[in-house]
Amino acid sequence: MQEPQYDAIVVGSGISGGWAAKELTEKGLKVLMLERGRNVEHIKDYVNATKPPWAYPHRGGRTKEMESHYPVLKRDYPLNEKNLDFWVKDEESPYTETKRFDWYRGYQVGGRSLMWGRQSYRHSPQDFEANAKEGIAVDWPIRYDELAPWYDHVEKFAGISGSLEGLAQLPDGKFQPPMPLNCGEELVAGKLHKQFGGTRRIIPGRTANLTENLQARVKCQSRNACWLGCPYGAYFSTQSSTLPAAVATGNLTLMPYQIVSEIIFDKDRKRASGVRVVDAVTEKTIEYSAKVIFVCASTLNSAWLLMNSATDIWPGGLGSSSGELGHNLMDHHFRLGASGDIDGMEDKYNYGRRPTGFYIPRYRNVGKDKRDYLRGFGYQGGASREEWGRAVAELGIGAAFKDNAAMPGGWTIGASAFGEMLPNHANKVTLDPTKKDKWGLPVLNIDCATGENEARMRKDMTADMAEMLTAAGVKNVRTFDSGYFPGMGIHEMGTARMGRDPKTSVLNSHNQVWDAPNVFVTDGAAMTSASCVNPSLTYMALTARAAEFAVNELKKRNL
Repeated sequence: MQEPQYDAIVVGSGISGGWAAKELTEKGLKVLMLERGRNVEHIKDYVNATKPPWAYPHRGGRTKEMESHYPVLKRDYPLNEKNLDFWVKDEESPYTETKRFDWYRGYQVGGRSLMWGRQSYRHSPQDFEANAKEGIAVDWPIRYDELAPWYDHVEKFAGISGSLEGLAQLPDGKFQPPMPLNCGEELVAGKLHKQFGGTRRIIPGRTANLTENLQARVKCQSRNACWLGCPYGAYFSTQSSTLPAAVATGNLTLMPYQIVSEIIFDKDRKRASGVRVVDAVTEKTIEYSAKVIFVCASTLNSAWLLMNSATDIWPGGLGSSSGELGHNLMDHHFRLGASGDIDGMEDKYNYGRRPTGFYIPRYRNVGKDKRDYLRGFGYQGGASREEWGRAVAELGIGAAFKDNAAMPGGWTIGASAFGEMLPNHANKVTLDPTKKDKWGLPVLNIDCATGENEARMRKDMTADMAEMLTAAGVKNVRTFDSGYFPGMGIHEMGTARMGRDPKTSVLNSHNQVWDAPNVFVTDGAAMTSASCVNPSLTYMALTARAAEFAVNELKKRNL
């Protein structure tokens, strides 16, 4: 069955796909957005957004039955009954692991933009230069100054709240007012600044939650329910922000339940001509044609799609001529840090439920600081008063127990470090030759592990936080390391990296596949290195930049 031709096809509807659809439609292109999962309509389909905890059969927890259907998701916090429908059922969409990799996916319109952590930071000039200076992997084909205007562009539209700090390693942006630190965090921040002369500082977490109304979106109500979908549109998601903008142009066709299985490649023109799709409901095969294709299916699915395409020409798939497709998989390693108690603030309490905490920007291997490892880390954390749950540990009964549980506990503060993982050719995904998914499509095998550089860094990630809390006067400081496996950060990156040379990279400086210049990959697959900051803002900027380039090239008839 052959469908009408579009100017552009966008594969995926998450953070990157939403931005691609918005930018391309606003520039006049007729765009088809294909999403493999179900539709989720803004507000109407956030079915649990206002449900109280006692309305859940298991009070928001998990059951043995849920664990049986979600064997990967159960490994960490995402498995719960509150937003279970936003996560992929592992048994329907399996993958195999040579080494353990926790892959947490969201297959629906909006993708993981509906339940992301919303921490939004720019990569720094140092991040774009590090590979070249240190001889790691390949050089980024762009520098910070080339992406800075696009960071401006996406920050203003998405609505990022944050403070201006003047740090070279964490560039400032076009922010809405920050969500202020609470009194416990302010106290420790002041002492920390004094002890370390400003080189280590606590700042408000930069988050994609509005502090001022923007377009049809209402500022954050401090409900701490972002992961259930926000009926106010207070946090950035495809549904609240980019999709309405694309729909408003009249140029968008959105089709859910469409699994893009292959990019169709015209070997005579050396261009992609469209995509082949499996309908997730009927399992029928359909083809759609377009002049330009934006692959925004999320890092590993984008690699899967490329590897499953044009195999009659390149056995490794479209974009594999360099030998780098599927390689250089990265994440952020974390789940370790320190916490402690703050004395003398029993007469103070924190207000509301902020959707962010504090951030401590990277300071290792910055300026004159040199360590026995490359790159660095930042911290995300917060301070608060202990709640009623602390009383349960005492196993008390009676009036005294109830009185104790009804009163706020002491102030605590803590933070977990997020460290950069180096790109490594050995960390890779391939198509599993034996296993298929529910629709008979090949699944990915993932082979990824952290290395010696990350192991050395993790020693500082724990010790430094304890040192800072102690220096700031925090009592009963205790460290923790909960263990980490790649994928747990839900920041998978790499597998189709950008570069300067088609012999060593999959994409060029404008996110074009070297082997098919009308195919653009702008999600996490494109990342050449990871930095230590949350990556989604960079995906947005890269996508907007690539969209403008694609439209200009179409006008010049170069695609």
